[in-house]
Amino acid sequence: MTSKRIAVIGAGVSGLTSIKCCLDEGLEPVCFERSDDIGGLWRFQENPEEGRASIYKSVIINTSKEMMCFSDYPIPDHFPNFMHNSQVLEYFRMYAKAFDLVKYIRFKTAVCSVKKRPDFSTSGQWEVVTECEGEKEMNVFDGVMVCTGHHTNAHLPLGSFPGIEKFKGQYFHSRDYKNPDSFTGKRVIVIGIGNSGGDLAVEISHTAKQVFLSTRRGAWILNRVGDQGYPFDMLFNSRLTHLFSKIVGQSLANTYMERRMNQRFDHKMYGLKPKHRAKDIALKK
Repeated sequence: MTSKRIAVIGAGVSGLTSIKCCLDEGLEPVCFERSDDIGGLWRFQENPEEGRASIYKSVIINTSKEMMCFSDYPIPDHFPNFMHNSQVLEYFRMYAKAFDLVKYIRFKTAVCSVKKRPDFSTSGQWEVVTECEGEKEMNVFDGVMVCTGHHTNAHLPLGSFPGIEKFKGQYFHSRDYKNPDSFTGKRVIVIGIGNSGGDLAVEISHTAKQVFLSTRRGAWILNRVGDQGYPFDMLFNSRLTHLFSKIVGQSLANTYMERRMNQRFDHKMYGLKPKHRAKDIALKK
């Protein structure tokens, strides 16, 4: 019986694991990667590429290696609990080499279109048009796995900032940020208190004259390292914590967690206490 051919779009973390899963299931994967290398989001470059996610030079992952590693390929013991982006990419390269995944990837090949074949109702097949070095090619696949990520396009809602057209300073999205050197001696405002906003505010503060961090609703701040030096996500996602939440109920579990976070610093005193409960936002992620 002929193996079913599967198109995998993108050779980042999801693309690599999709290739591996296809091989495990006896399928024939063909991965299309528009750039010349694997890694997707985690491959740092000084100049952002159009159509590809971009990170800043100092990015350290906020998920511990114990929680993020692939079940069939543990992260080496000598890697830190929370890895720099270069180490995350190194791990992906090790994974790809261990399972010989690169030979299934067609680099510098962009996917132009994906559409159902005329007989899709009976065949379930797709027509995938790709372009490599100016030449287009159409192939038929039995399935398509879209692994293009969701951090490619910057969201810069300038309409929400009346008068921005008269602003004489510089403004841009964190996608275009690479290092703090250009902010030396300047007054800077970072809008948003997500992971990137927090990272950039801290890093820029080392060179800037003054840094403001703007948040519209506050946030519960968690540090990577938890009790006794264990990664926080390992403690938070244990069977014990889930059992505790079920026994005492969501409200008491929220109260306990918020009290623990306020022991580190009082969120209300710093104007950071949000209206939502601590575990409410965690459950939505």
